[in-house]
Amino acid sequence: MIVGTAVCPHPPLLLRELTGGEDVAAPVREACHGVLAELTAAAPDRLIVVGGGDTTAEHTDAPVPARAYGGAGTPVAQADALPLSLAVARRLLGETGNALPVELHTVAHDADADEVARVAAGLAGRGERVGLLVMGDGSARRGVKAPGHLDERSFAFDDTVHRAVSEGDTAALAGLDAALAEELMVAGRAAWQVMAAAVEIEGAPVSAGVRYADDPFGVQYLVGVWTCESS
Repeated sequence: MIVGTAVCPHPPLLLRELTGGEDVAAPVREACHGVLAELTAAAPDRLIVVGGGDTTAEHTDAPVPARAYGGAGTPVAQADALPLSLAVARRLLGETGNALPVELHTVAHDADADEVARVAAGLAGRGERVGLLVMGDGSARRGVKAPGHLDERSFAFDDTVHRAVSEGDTAALAGLDAALAEELMVAGRAAWQVMAAAVEIEGAPVSAGVRYADDPFGVQYLVGVWTCESS
């Protein structure tokens, strides 16, 4: 039974050692910590992390590859490191003192509807109480200095995601255009759709809210939480 979900972005700057003297990602990180506290308050027995990756797979715990993004520390071979989405999730969970069992899953960035449905089916309907931590960024094309430069279509796309997360609208997330998401450099599309499909399978209404939404570096970062009313 899914008792709740937390939605967080996964920019490398959430790894504190990458921000230097000024912690420019502090507001995003604090919002992520807040929704993890809300998710924990739903009393899950287990946390399942879902984030985007090159492939759909379940992962064992592995080092957070901060050095790959400009940080210090021991080099970690790419094959031995967690994908960025899971690495940031792992760090957030460590910062908030999580003591629950954790599963780590990636869903391919280009996953189609059938693949999304297969992943969601593996997460829903379990006998234990499950909290989902869903990692994903919005468009990276929200300004002339954004990683993908400016694409005006990004604003409407991200507004749709914002409304869907704030209202618990699983159908709106399921209806996101995968091809458009790729063009807009949206890293979270597949993971959000897995969340929506898993919650839809269980059929419980949700109480939903967005705790942070901004694009400080030309990339949309959205932090939200869903609490399943049957919990």
